[in-house]
Amino acid sequence: MVVMTAKLNKKKLAAIVVAVLAVVALLFVILKNGNSNPKAPDEPGVSVSTNDARVKFLTDFGWEVTSAPVETQSVLIPVDTTEVYDRYNALQISQGYDLTQYAGKNATRYVYQINNYPNATEPVYATLLVYKDQIIGGDITSTAADGAVQGFNTFAQMN
Repeated sequence: MVVMTAKLNKKKLAAIVVAVLAVVALLFVILKNGNSNPKAPDEPGVSVSTNDARVKFLTDFGWEVTSAPVETQSVLIPVDTTEVYDRYNALQISQGYDLTQYAGKNATRYVYQINNYPNATEPVYATLLVYKDQIIGGDITSTAADGAVQGFNTFAQMN
């Protein structure tokens, strides 16, 4: 019978444990990101290159909107985030969008007035953020004093 013994330094053991945990954590992150299949900024989706397509996108959610945008402007998706941006992007993520992948890019913001928002006493607007003819985000915003910024599917949730 052969018996082997080894001296183990506690600092070396701790370093090995930390290294193994770091490798496991790295593998977890890689595998998780690999399975989530994030949408690439240039990945094709529903094309909204025309006004009619943008209006149809909104009417598919049940919204009746003005036939032309009340505002159109170029916006820069910020690289540096703020608390407000993080909250807005959380709304986008809840809708299946994520603005972080468009950081530093110019998008076009189209704003349409909604005509059928239930019990609205002040104007309500739908905003579409479009990059390369693809919707990358947006919201429904009530301008009432107690109004809210909500996702596109709000109409279905109210009815």
